[in-house]
Parts: sequence; C-alpha cells; structure tokens
Amino acid sequence: MSFKKFEPKDILLNTMKAHPSCEFVIWNGQVYYNNIPQLLGDSYRSPESADGTGVPQAPADPVTGPWLGLKWTGGQVRNVPPGFISLYEYNIDRALNINNFIYPYIRKDSARASFRTAIASSSEGGWTKNEWENAVNSDILYGNYPLSASISRKYITTPSASVSASCKTCGPNFENHGADGMPQGQYDKQFVALKNRLNFYGNRSKHYLVTSSFGDKNIQILNMINIPSIFYGTQIQPGSISLKFYITGSLAGELRDIKQNGELIQVSGTYQDDAASADASPVLGRVAGVTLYDEGIILLTGSWSLDGSGFAFPPAISCSNSSQAGCSDISWYPDDSARWNNFGAGANDLIQLNNMDPSPQAEFAKASFNMSFRGTTETQVMTMFAHAKRGETNFSNNPTSIQYGQEQLHFTSSHVYEENKERMLANIVSSSYINYSGSFKRQVYVSRVAIYDEYKNLIGVATLANPVRKEEDQDYTFKLKLDI
Repeated sequence: MSFKKFEPKDILLNTMKAHPSCEFVIWNGQVYYNNIPQLLGDSYRSPESADGTGVPQAPADPVTGPWLGLKWTGGQVRNVPPGFISLYEYNIDRALNINNFIYPYIRKDSARASFRTAIASSSEGGWTKNEWENAVNSDILYGNYPLSASISRKYITTPSASVSASCKTCGPNFENHGADGMPQGQYDKQFVALKNRLNFYGNRSKHYLVTSSFGDKNIQILNMINIPSIFYGTQIQPGSISLKFYITGSLAGELRDIKQNGELIQVSGTYQDDAASADASPVLGRVAGVTLYDEGIILLTGSWSLDGSGFAFPPAISCSNSSQAGCSDISWYPDDSARWNNFGAGANDLIQLNNMDPSPQAEFAKASFNMSFRGTTETQVMTMFAHAKRGETNFSNNPTSIQYGQEQLHFTSSHVYEENKERMLANIVSSSYINYSGSFKRQVYVSRVAIYDEYKNLIGVATLANPVRKEEDQDYTFKLKLDI
C-alpha cells in the first residue's frame, strides 16, 4: 500500500456560518420547541402506578429513575420535559428498573475535582454546602445525565430598589417599607449584573440605557426571557426575532426587531387604552423592550394593554418558594390584562398552575405565546482533496482480485518465504455476454480513503457509499470534508 502526501493546495480550512431557526410555543405552563411533540417511551410505560391512576410516580432514586436533575421528566423518550433539548442525547428511552440510566461519577481525592451540580449516592439527596468538604477520600460523587436546557422567564418587580434610611430597620423579610409602600433595599442580582452591559449597548439605542428619557429600569417592572446559547450558537441573528401574543387564538400583538438594533417594536395590534390614559398613543411603532443578541436575553418593559376583550390573567398566583424576590400570595401582575411584561407567562418560571382553582386555570389557558428567532453558528470545516492519478492507485487488497485456484507460495523453508510471482489477476471487465469477460484491463474499485498523520498513524477513514471503479488511464479526485 502506497501513501500519497497532501499538497499545500489540497487542504482548505474555512468557516461555515449558518442561521438555524428556533421556535418556542408557550401555553398553559408548557413550552414546546420547534413543534416537537411529546414522545412517551418505555420509561413512562414500565413503572407500576403507585396510586392506581395508571400514571407512574416519580421514583425516589435520582440515579436510576427518569429524572432531569431532581425533576421528573414524565417518561419522555429523550428523558427531558417538553420544550427542553438534551445535550449529547444520553439515556434515550431508558426504562426504570429495566435499563437504568448511565451517569457520571468521580471519587474524591487530593485533586479536589467535582461536578458543578452533583448528588449523593442512592436516595440520600443532594450534597449540602459542607458535605463535599467533609467527605473523605474515595467517597463517590455522582452527576446526572441527560444534561438539558430550555428557555426560562423571570418576572422582576423590584429590579434595583436603593436602600433608604427607612430600610435601616427593615426586618429579614423586608417587612418594613419606605414612604412609597415598596420594600426598600431589594434588587435582582441578574439585572444588576446586566446594568453595565445595557449601558454599553446604549450606543445602539437609548432604549438600552438603564436610565433614560424612556424610563428607569431600576424601578420598572421587567420581564426577562433567558435563552441558553445551545439554541442560538454565538449570537441571535439581528432582525430575526418575532414575539407574538395570542388571546384565545387571536393575535393581539407582535414585536419584531425590524431595525436590527435590538429594539423590539410592535408591528401588529391596533388596540389602545382609553384616551384619558397616559398610554393612549398608538401602539404600532412603540418599543416594548430590547434584545441582548450576544447574551441571549430579551428584556421586555412594555406595559400598555394589548386586548380590549376583557381578558385578565387570574390573580393570586402563588410561587413554589415564597421567600424569593417578587414572590408573594398576591398577583404577580401589576395589571392583570394582556401586556408585554406578561409575555411568556408559564415558561419555566415560578408560576404554579397547581395552586389555581379550575376557573382561573381555564382563564390562564386563553393566553398563548410564540417566540421565534434565528441563531448564528460558525463551524470550522477542513476540506481535503485526495487524488488518484492516472497509472496509480491500481492495486487492490481484496483477495478476490487474484484468480482463484492458483498456488500462493513458490517456495518456503525455515529461512525463506517466497510467493508465486506468476499469479494472474482476475479479469473483472464487464461484458454484454453471459459467462464471458471482456478484454483484460487493470481496474480497481475504490471503496474508502484512509487519512494518516505524519507518523503514519491512522486518524480517519472516509467510506464511499458505493465503490467507484477506476481504470488505469483515469484520474479521480475524492473530496473529503470534516467539521471540526
């Protein structure tokens, strides 16, 4: 077997830029990604129901059960809830107690390695803050597969309220309030971390600025939608964002970044508040928020009403943890009508539909939301041209290329091994007649191209879908592409 060296012009390196489309539909507390339906697998059908309803219960063991971290996935084939994407797609359709989950684990040693999130063995639950430090060497630390991600929504009622003198006596739960009746000294860490970035993008549009003539985001009610980078790559493509707000299936309003500068401008919807209201100006053309393209964050501040049919979000929406900022027993919404700062309600936020009565649940289900955009991905591509020149690449390793029945050895002894040099090649030239071959020609069928490094170590094999016949007087070039 002969080796052919790639010439400098035979190897090309370039970058392939693509803009994959993403679409999310949010309805009744569920998120759906790119119209992928719920696919129930063996992990749903296998367990026995503990309560007689026929629906399997979440198992107690987070290592062997169909979990996403500590969240029951409902027996989906990908073992992630609807609206989530599974990184690496591990544990596909694994059934409880039949084909248990694979999971990463490490043993504690002097290297002090750890997972970012980890669980203890069996059903002991998660590690506390000091357990890992106090664990002895050789203790096993478990992780979780599959890894997953989805969009999430954060409703911020007090982005960055400054601490006033009246708050010096505030209790641990901010039960003492300032003169304006608002809890003093509360702030949202994520918003505070973004303030410098928002001001940095102020050269694109003044709507980014934390404080401007368009309002003060420190005291505005903010609707923050977080999009993990696995959905968009390096950047959300400017000009591709569309946010649609539906009431009972009818489009109440749509936002688009038509200027490609991050401003989310309302492009549809004709309802406007009463003329006596301060928001009586036409809604078309108004800016309802901004987009941080690189960070994957949409920040909505629009508070004007989008619907005049009397639709109202149900009040008294409680949260899973009432100690969290902005979480209380009263309505999350300052005004329960359809507004942009209520867009995406139920998208992996703290809204608990189970805490609602049937009538408010039915009212909540009247609203649905659609968010679509295109991402930007850059893939490094190596293109290699392997040449099979005329008069070369005419030898086959296939043993059937030699005529059958010939002696393989000419002479052999304890010192010599000599093959028969008179062996004839098989004639594989096609003919129009049965059991008759055409005139003999040297030809081979190329079925694969192997790539070696400079030390002749095999590093890759490209296999052709169908072998290519090469005659001795022909030139062929095989194009190989590798995404890095």
